[in-house]
Amino acid sequence: MDITEGTNVIIRLMEEADLQQAAKVHQQAFVRQQRSYEWIKCNFNAAPRFLNFVAELNGEVVGYIVWAQKSGFRPEVILELEQLAVLPSHHNQGIATQLITQSLPQVKQLLAEQGSRLKHIMVNTRADNYAQQIYQKLLGAEVEMTIKSLYSADEVFMIARNVCPN
Repeated sequence: MDITEGTNVIIRLMEEADLQQAAKVHQQAFVRQQRSYEWIKCNFNAAPRFLNFVAELNGEVVGYIVWAQKSGFRPEVILELEQLAVLPSHHNQGIATQLITQSLPQVKQLLAEQGSRLKHIMVNTRADNYAQQIYQKLLGAEVEMTIKSLYSADEVFMIARNVCPN
């Protein structure tokens, strides 16, 4: 059951004031990574190439999503779901799903404002990560390839093709 039903999860563009809380999410979600604040800040500062959104619950940032435009600003955009993270204390509450489903329409609007439209979405994750099923269900992404021992394990690359067909 999605226990966020009836709660006030807000998905919105990340603001500079969110950086510390988003870094806390990063640090707890990706324990092998270092320098969380610098990572979050450099992605934030790379807007509009990187489009950063947060999930806010009761005034606290409990998750974030980073979408990246690939290969320049083009009329047809290949978008990468660069990173998605939710505080471990808020896992299995539907927040990751809300981050994807509620930020993606906002991304499409921002792309339209720059004269672009979304064509494909790329995402990669560990081969053993349950998030694969989320990406397949919500985005229609399919595994294109697996690379052995890329980071800490095998990594799958997924693509959702023709997200917004003509």
